[in-house]
Amino acid sequence: MSVQEVKGSSDVSAEYVLSAIQEYSSSQNPSSFLAVNEGNSYFALPGRPGVIVYRPAGDFLVQFAGPFAPDDSYVELAREFADYAQANHRRLAIVQLQKHDAEIYAREGFTVNQIGASYAVDLSTFTVAGTRYMQLRNKISRAVRSGMTIIEADHEQWKDGVRNINTKWLPLKGEGARPLEYLVGQTGGEMQKHRRLFIGHIDGEAVGYVLYSPVFGANPGWMHDLSRRLPESPAGVMEAINKTAIDTFRSEGVPWLHFGFTPFTSLSDEREVPGHSLGFKWLMQYLWENQVVYPASSQLAYKQKWNPTLITTEYAAFPGKASAEGFVNIWRAANAM
Repeated sequence: MSVQEVKGSSDVSAEYVLSAIQEYSSSQNPSSFLAVNEGNSYFALPGRPGVIVYRPAGDFLVQFAGPFAPDDSYVELAREFADYAQANHRRLAIVQLQKHDAEIYAREGFTVNQIGASYAVDLSTFTVAGTRYMQLRNKISRAVRSGMTIIEADHEQWKDGVRNINTKWLPLKGEGARPLEYLVGQTGGEMQKHRRLFIGHIDGEAVGYVLYSPVFGANPGWMHDLSRRLPESPAGVMEAINKTAIDTFRSEGVPWLHFGFTPFTSLSDEREVPGHSLGFKWLMQYLWENQVVYPASSQLAYKQKWNPTLITTEYAAFPGKASAEGFVNIWRAANAM
């Protein structure tokens, strides 16, 4: 049975989803590769191309991005999935819609609000020359002088080192911290062959890594995804690894390096869509100012070091009124609470 003959999630393969995010550029979502994370559920229609990605959380189905589908089945897929959620006595919350998606969902009667933004660097003009980047260059130099060697690594050969970093990295985030899921990438598994892994090691011991996921659509390239380090790793390890990756990508002619979604950032009145919720807008601004759910300011500060030249607004959507409970369950699906 092919995926086009399935309604629901039982027989939709990650390989089909990968082909969908490569082929259908309607959403232009720089985080689209997250659709193939292990643990995701998929919804497709009989005889219709395209797929919707989601995870259950509480009483909600939390949809990731818009439908990865051609224009002639996009709206039908969106409507049918909303009906599917209702028929299964679940409410629907959608995260990381792009502007194109947001406008469609607003026309379909959803309440759509900004939830943050994604950031990207044009590698054709990228530089770390000049006084503006002096601090960044110094951090990179200190990491390199510590004896660290940076390589593009095979995950299978370095999986023990990656696992060790993952185990020791989480306590750096504070008491009670959880590793995020769903809205960030993964290491290992069947889809690792499509990702790229850069590791910093000292005398053969991995001390930090950055995982990059492919980006398709209008601004193709790679997305700076997971980045983790040992607590005792030298200052500047993440910056040094990322600079090595940038040099590699530039030598290959890669046009863009994306830094992914950061919630609550780059909020502005002009980016809202018609019918947005004033209460939800206030909540996003409050969470940006108080940093009580996610350390958005530190994440944004790291991304701004690299002088991003493309800022892409991302949205959340809810059938009918905006839902604070739906927002909570978005974060529950992401293992943030």
